[in-house]
Amino acid sequence: MSEALSIHHDLKGHQFETTVGGDRAYLAYMDLGKQTLDIYRTFVPHSLRGRGIAAALTEQALKYAEQMDYTVIPSCSYVERYMERRQRHSVKG
Repeated sequence: MSEALSIHHDLKGHQFETTVGGDRAYLAYMDLGKQTLDIYRTFVPHSLRGRGIAAALTEQALKYAEQMDYTVIPSCSYVERYMERRQRHSVKG
């Protein structure tokens, strides 16, 4: 991906989001309490696919979880594959 993304963390809405050319992409999660995030959805419009946007959103969410010492449950299949490819662990311990 050549352009720099501006990713916003909507803490109240439980989403990481970005808008490119008027199209919005996002990653949604639930805070299950007990330091656990369930990342259940990524969405990138067709016009933005293939540009690494889902990966950038996922990386931001995982960095946030790591900084906050959260365990991540990757309910979203994209996030699960991303974590497997990068050998990131979903459950601590």
